[in-house]
Amino acid sequence: MDLRNLELFLHLAESLHFARTADAMAVSPSTLSRAIQRLEQEVGCPLLERDNRTAALTPAGVRLKEFAQHLLEEWQKLRMELKHADEPLQGRLKVYCSVTASYFLLPDILGNVQSRYPQLEIKLETGDPAQALEKVLSDEADMAIAARPDALPAKLHFTSLRKVPLVFIAPRNPLPASRWWQEELDWSQVPMILSSHGVARKRADQWFRNRGISPNIYAEVAGNEAIVSMVALGFGVGQVPEAVLDHSPMRDKVRILEVRPAMKPFDVGLCLQKRRLDEPLIRAFLELAQQHG
Repeated sequence: MDLRNLELFLHLAESLHFARTADAMAVSPSTLSRAIQRLEQEVGCPLLERDNRTAALTPAGVRLKEFAQHLLEEWQKLRMELKHADEPLQGRLKVYCSVTASYFLLPDILGNVQSRYPQLEIKLETGDPAQALEKVLSDEADMAIAARPDALPAKLHFTSLRKVPLVFIAPRNPLPASRWWQEELDWSQVPMILSSHGVARKRADQWFRNRGISPNIYAEVAGNEAIVSMVALGFGVGQVPEAVLDHSPMRDKVRILEVRPAMKPFDVGLCLQKRRLDEPLIRAFLELAQQHG
């Protein structure tokens, strides 16, 4: 039984989507189909029920998935044990994070990784923080730096690195025609500039709901930096992780609002699939991140 075919099957068993697996595993759809067909020939029964794009596991497929997970984990452990202890760690890790996280967490971590393991290549992708967990679950990233959601998927491991306050910000100089701006804000009238989705938006929605307020949503934005800019220009009140302000060119044009109760802070850390915790590259990165997070 070919280990590569098992790796392809295991990813497909998670994604249940041929095109997504082919793209994530860098193979053509025809190569993926042939690999699954060879496995089915070897076990002597169908592993998947297919249509043109998606798939569902048969009972035999469920059993092979469990077997493949165990076998590949044991194979990774064996490879690690057979390596010489003084052999330099090398390879490539794909890390996904938000632009914000790249400002305040990555520099120290990557600097120390590069110093300790110069032959380890880091491929960094920045983007929407709301996509971080999906990037890891789909194997598009080996790990992600992200805020822990209130409900972490069972397949994922999370290592906390830092607590980051989540704050409301207001313009220092609101627009002259702004009727909402006064000493005591009426939160039902204030034009709010919020994240369009993700953990931050859920926290904001919960904060308003707990206070019985139906907020006046002026804009829903993808990206914390854009929220700071809109607030600085006087369009309303926004909500961002406080760490964003430390690196924003607009920081002097906004101010933090003191609110009660304060919003629950972000728990920012490293997220990866549990089945990969024993991989040497993953373990080495985690250890250094915890030292310098």
